[in-house]
Amino acid sequence: MTLTSLRLTSALLSLSLIAPLTGPATAEAAPRFAAIFGDHAVLQREAPVRIWGFADTGETVTLRIAGQTATAKADASGRWEATLSPLRAGGPYELNLEGGATLKDVLVGDVFLCSGQSNMEFTTKYATNAYNEIMSSANDRIRFVTVEKDAQPAGPLSDLPKAPVWRAVGPETTGDTSAVCYYMSKALAAKTGVPIGVIHSSWGGTMIQSWLSQSTLRQLKSYDTGLETLNLYARDPQAAQKGWQKVTQTWWDTHEPQAAEKRQWATATYDDRDWKTMDTTRFWEESADPALKGFDGVVWYRTELALSAAQAKSATTLVLGAVDDADTTFINGQVIGSSEGWNTPRRYEIPKGVLNAGRNVIALRAVDTGGGGGMWGDPKPRGLYLSDGKTIQIPEVWKYKISTPMSGLSDVPTTPWLPTSGLATLYNGMIAPIAPYTLKGVAWYQGEANASNAKEYSRLLPALFADWRASFRQPDLPVVVVQLANFGPVVNGPAPSQWAELRESQRLSVKADAKTALAVSLDVGDRTDIHPTQKKVVGERVALGMRKAAYGETVALSPEPVSATRRGADVVIRFRDTGGKLLTYSSDQAIGFEACDGACRYVSATVEGDAVVLKGAATARQVRYGWADSPYVNLFSAGDLPVAPFQIDIP
Repeated sequence: MTLTSLRLTSALLSLSLIAPLTGPATAEAAPRFAAIFGDHAVLQREAPVRIWGFADTGETVTLRIAGQTATAKADASGRWEATLSPLRAGGPYELNLEGGATLKDVLVGDVFLCSGQSNMEFTTKYATNAYNEIMSSANDRIRFVTVEKDAQPAGPLSDLPKAPVWRAVGPETTGDTSAVCYYMSKALAAKTGVPIGVIHSSWGGTMIQSWLSQSTLRQLKSYDTGLETLNLYARDPQAAQKGWQKVTQTWWDTHEPQAAEKRQWATATYDDRDWKTMDTTRFWEESADPALKGFDGVVWYRTELALSAAQAKSATTLVLGAVDDADTTFINGQVIGSSEGWNTPRRYEIPKGVLNAGRNVIALRAVDTGGGGGMWGDPKPRGLYLSDGKTIQIPEVWKYKISTPMSGLSDVPTTPWLPTSGLATLYNGMIAPIAPYTLKGVAWYQGEANASNAKEYSRLLPALFADWRASFRQPDLPVVVVQLANFGPVVNGPAPSQWAELRESQRLSVKADAKTALAVSLDVGDRTDIHPTQKKVVGERVALGMRKAAYGETVALSPEPVSATRRGADVVIRFRDTGGKLLTYSSDQAIGFEACDGACRYVSATVEGDAVVLKGAATARQVRYGWADSPYVNLFSAGDLPVAPFQIDIP
């Protein structure tokens, strides 16, 4: 499953994948603000503030607020933009557009953008101690606006199709806010004493590629085929779908281990007597097979249908349940369709001549990038649909065989026009139309959906920093990144971990950028739930990161390694941001350290002030800490912040 909870999923929304680009009409009835501006909005203090909207081509518009006047002229597309001189924190004010609307109850303070996937989308009403928090949350000086989910494969929107509503937090509204955003805002409002505005734009289960602009993705040189297909999709969806099916099939034929042999698994002549059976109403991780517990990767399924000659001739459509995350479906060895989306029911038209009188084999290659896995859900809608309206039911129990773990694959192609795993689709629909709103900073909580390829994420995350700074025209726009929490299987020995690799990618990306900060959440996750509820802790750590990255305060964040040196038979790792010293909870030793020289082994570790001494580790070439999907850790700063997981070479 694309790392998304069943209760916080994008599937709750029905969205069109193609929508016209939104912009001003050829003749505006009156000048208007862009949809992101509204009553109760918050504008950024002590900085030039960009206000924009739409009017008739060539029309001059006039803005007034707090005794200040600004004018602008609509360009050939009807878009106008004015820049207000810096305003001091305060309000409420009226923002008047002469000949148009007057926005009421506008405050001036600090404005933040919160974005990412489901852990950013996770609402306050589901967080720990939600009721008490919500009932006591009334504060007119903390205001939120939520951008509706909107995937746009055709290109960036010039404006939001529907104006979102700015609301103050309180018993009636706080429950529906992003929990991380809310707790961040509450902490910053208490610290700064100024109004706080938050623009929340996130979508559960989304990959970072969806949040980047096409221009930035092109600069990376890895997505050209997908982008060309995406542009074709805007003109001719059917041609794009056929073309992309060829791209993905070629990829599988060249990347899946023993691909030629495994293609035989889809044929009617293949002998599958040694395959196991599985109830396909549940994720494969919920099956009785221990090999599938925590398994992310590729599993093949097979089942059979016996048809009469008339049924084979009249069959029109194969309907399957949802497949987590992606599938390629075959009938008698021939591909009839492929899809992505962990909760999207599969519906494939059957080409003439594919089905036979007698025995037919349906095969399905499923790939899951994390959590859940494979065929699942209500089996009743599944079936082979005939032209006379009758349905032949599909069996609930299928045979299956494990093929390849995700660690054995790389750069699995994802359909470029999909909302959650596409290219630029969410940038187009949910970032472009709110830029260049003047911001104080950005909070980014995402990465679960990209955990299978940390190496590529190391390119994509810095690209996001640069992309959004360009879009919002703020070259030094601060970004606080929430590092992935613990989730998934525990281990009792050193082992590879894709989640650990993704966390390291996040840490190093932040380390390389002076205007970013890392909020470590390793100690407040839940190994059985990808959506941990301790969002108050996470939000307050994001606020601490903002104090450093956005406000320039000298604050200690989670400790990070500075150096690793040999001292006799031991290795000494020195840390920064310890708050004066390191602490070990519930032990006089720090757990979770590994010494690696080819293979890795756990080592005994003790604290010496702002350093950790690894006993007998001097023969190692590298040290790792917290290197697991769900590591148990007990090393903290004097300020009660967990040490960020890491790996570091020993010179």
